[in-house]
Amino acid sequence: MPVTVMLDAGHGGVNPGAVYEGRQEKDDALALVLAIGPILQNNGIDVLYTRTTDVYQTPLQKAELANEADVDYFVSIHRNSFPEDNVVSGVESLVYDLSGVKYEMAQNINAQLETVGFVDLGVKARPNLIVLRRTKMPAVLVEAGFINSNTDNMLFDANFQAIAQAIADGIIETIAVQPETLESRYSVQVGAFRNRNYAEDLQEELMEMDFPARIERGDGYFRVRVGDFRTIDEASRLERRLKRAGYQTVIVT
Repeated sequence: MPVTVMLDAGHGGVNPGAVYEGRQEKDDALALVLAIGPILQNNGIDVLYTRTTDVYQTPLQKAELANEADVDYFVSIHRNSFPEDNVVSGVESLVYDLSGVKYEMAQNINAQLETVGFVDLGVKARPNLIVLRRTKMPAVLVEAGFINSNTDNMLFDANFQAIAQAIADGIIETIAVQPETLESRYSVQVGAFRNRNYAEDLQEELMEMDFPARIERGDGYFRVRVGDFRTIDEASRLERRLKRAGYQTVIVT
């Protein structure tokens, strides 16, 4: 089956996001999302959108749209802002925590945007953001330059299509990881159920406690798992946190 990505244009409608000299974040984000989507589709990736017009959705509504559609990845596009104009420029991406495929995708996107001319300000963990905390799949929020930086705005306008291509390439590069690489990853399993409702209840409980839980299906079971790590040491640290919270766990690959 094709991989499915949901693209989210930040803000919208009555919420313009950051504004600078009449320029609105919501407009730049939507234009960029609508340019990224066709590139992904031309590479065999199914694309869904949280919005394709100037409408407002709460962050929770955006996360729920992705969860209900059961997409494989969620990528939210924004423009950054700094308290003082023309002081900071560059791109950064935000993820729930610095681990797993979401972290790799964020790094890949930043690296591609750096080739366009942006300064790479790195990948940051933002576990308090609803679209990163409440989505049930790997999620990345991309800050495509500072809207109150003339340097970034000139770069954004002059290289718009190249920026869309760079973000798409970062996504495609991550999705194209070979299966043997994925097999060496570790997660912490918290439960396995025949009844999906039980699995969903546990997943919701874990997410309320800021554990990014997901459900994996197979062999007639719905398995509730947390994390996606390259090393067993990282998985062990998460397992200890879950055990302290009172859960029975097992590390799985």
